[in-house]
Amino acid sequence: MVNRKTLDPKQSPRAAFGQRLRALRDEHGWTQDELADRIGCTGSHISAVETGRRPPTQRFASIADRVLGTGDRLERQSRSVRRTALLEGFEEYVRYEARAEEVRLFEVGLIPGPLQTREYAAAIESGHVRRGAITTEQAEERVHILLSRQEALARDLSPLVFVVLDESCIRRVVGGTDVMGRQLARLIEFAEQPNTALQIAPYSMGERRPFNRSVNLLTLTDRSVCGYVESQTQGYLDREITSVMPLMRAYHQLQTEASSQAESVFLIDQVRKGIS
Repeated sequence: MVNRKTLDPKQSPRAAFGQRLRALRDEHGWTQDELADRIGCTGSHISAVETGRRPPTQRFASIADRVLGTGDRLERQSRSVRRTALLEGFEEYVRYEARAEEVRLFEVGLIPGPLQTREYAAAIESGHVRRGAITTEQAEERVHILLSRQEALARDLSPLVFVVLDESCIRRVVGGTDVMGRQLARLIEFAEQPNTALQIAPYSMGERRPFNRSVNLLTLTDRSVCGYVESQTQGYLDREITSVMPLMRAYHQLQTEASSQAESVFLIDQVRKGIS
């Protein structure tokens, strides 16, 4: 079949559900539109669920079970999709990030995802598992999504990536000294790339630091901008120019106040040597 997207059920609970739905539909010999007519939705909705772009609701899975004669198998599987560890709004942000022309990040306490080594990311997620915040499967899903996100940013026409890290990001040891040492080395490698800029916002900035939580800003191909911010329990993608532009102005002020890239790389290297 032309343009039939290959599915990897190991990628995420969404992908596993989509792969099973497609396999069951194929067994019945139905098109997406034919299954949609039986469930009471659209063919595009079926396509979005099968390719993992849209999560199945409990009602959708329950009706699909009845239509496909699968008992409650799909409804039970859909629960793992809805229990995903990703914050609401984050997946939408990642889709925009993958095609942005410019990416601006600010982080406090932890190295942001696009700059993390796999072992640093795994250490963070293992901490969440030990606290009971997420399952082992959800931790693995998070790391997989992170690596996919990094691959998207390393595309042929890579975006410009500007990163400002609060000094706490490089001082806080995650995963032990060996893991942290390699993570700091990764930051230095990142700064050497032609499409990147890395700065540290030192503790001495004090009250002049404009942000108290992580901020993600994207400039898209049409030069529109969007922002993504998170609370402890929810993420929010904002495309309203009236609320995003103040964040953009504050980010430019942050870059002006932060240490230069040369000063920042020197500090990172000193911290790396100090923990090795």
